Amino acid sequence: MSYPGGSPPLSSPSQNRARLVTTCLAGGLVIGVSALLGLYLSGGSNDPFGLGSRFRRRRKNSRRPVRVYMDGCFDMMHYGHCNALRQARALGDELVVGVVSDVEIIANKGPPVTPLNERMIMVRAMKWVDEVIPDAPYAITEDFMRKLFDEYKIDYIIHGDDPCVLPDGTDAYELAKEAGRYKQIKRTEGVSSTDIVGHMLLCVRERSKSGTHKSQNHSSLQRQFSHGHSQKFEDGGSGSGTRVSHFLPTSRRIVQFSNGKGPGPDARIIYIAGAFDLFHAGHVEILRLARGLGDFLLVGIHTDQTVSACRGAHRPIMNLHERSLSVLACRHVDEVIIGAPWEVSKDMITTFNISLVVHGTVSESNDFQKDEGNPYAVPISMGIFEVLDSPLDITTTTIIRRIVANHEAYLKRNEKKAESERRYYEGKTFVSGD
Repeated sequence: MSYPGGSPPLSSPSQNRARLVTTCLAGGLVIGVSALLGLYLSGGSNDPFGLGSRFRRRRKNSRRPVRVYMDGCFDMMHYGHCNALRQARALGDELVVGVVSDVEIIANKGPPVTPLNERMIMVRAMKWVDEVIPDAPYAITEDFMRKLFDEYKIDYIIHGDDPCVLPDGTDAYELAKEAGRYKQIKRTEGVSSTDIVGHMLLCVRERSKSGTHKSQNHSSLQRQFSHGHSQKFEDGGSGSGTRVSHFLPTSRRIVQFSNGKGPGPDARIIYIAGAFDLFHAGHVEILRLARGLGDFLLVGIHTDQTVSACRGAHRPIMNLHERSLSVLACRHVDEVIIGAPWEVSKDMITTFNISLVVHGTVSESNDFQKDEGNPYAVPISMGIFEVLDSPLDITTTTIIRRIVANHEAYLKRNEKKAESERRYYEGKTFVSGD
């Protein structure tokens, strides 16, 4: 552009002030936007609009979830198995669980007490499990490991700090460790399937010493665990025959298993009670049905004393805290009453705002059918009691009878397993975690 006289005209003082203000405003806008963008990305405490947290959530949601894998037999599933699944799930975003086939268990450990279909029901019902693989191999082969990584998108393979040794003496998780895709969790103290089965095998040996005929021995043992019609004995032949638990209950463990929330103000609360001893697939299925009838399932766990009075001196096999944790681990359960009263009273119904009390058709006792001494007399009189058709014909006595009927095979299995358990505890060192 050319100007008359070859140079631009001089600006007036008012024009200079306007130009200066415009420059400052533009610069301030750039600085302001830059600062706001920084807060957006960092999500600092001075982020007034929560932009940073939204960005981080969007960024987090866009990444692929960490998928972890744990396998096991999960035979006679107990709270130790449940706690292992809880710990494994904490190491990732999604937990995939492989359930070992019956054939593989027989080849490596001996016959399982519960068949694959029942073990699948149990594992699927655990609140920390996202996906289940049936018929998983006992040992992780190179082909199966590649399948886990490629097909199931597994990032890490998880196992407890107790060794898992194959019949040839090799480590079942050696390949996963070599691949750098192995993580270890802490074994839960005080419980194992070997310990539980061993208690019942002890009773078999005690009865054998008495010289009882084999068929009489089996039927007597079944009655003993079912109804208590037998003498009490411990290792020394006297006292209670109830299994001695080495479980160390803590309030923190209960919190870890709990959902941590109560029912809503208008929730339909369903109540079911029982011993839930040797928590099994029959328990899981009736709990599933009960939960489907409302918004919140409250489960009453009877005390050891109550169970012994009703089932016999050798019951329960698992103590109150052990049984409570197993039930709490079930995804169908919202809350438990630890040490629930035998009778369902009007005060209890009011206190917990119970809408419906239920009971299954398959049970160790049919007290709900009694005219006198019926623990459900109050809810029946109130018209809030319902009997549910149990999906599976399985009770705790069913599990016990399987062990007693095949005790010789389980004795061999336990002798081998007991030796590896002894070596584990002799060499046990502290492992961080929970």
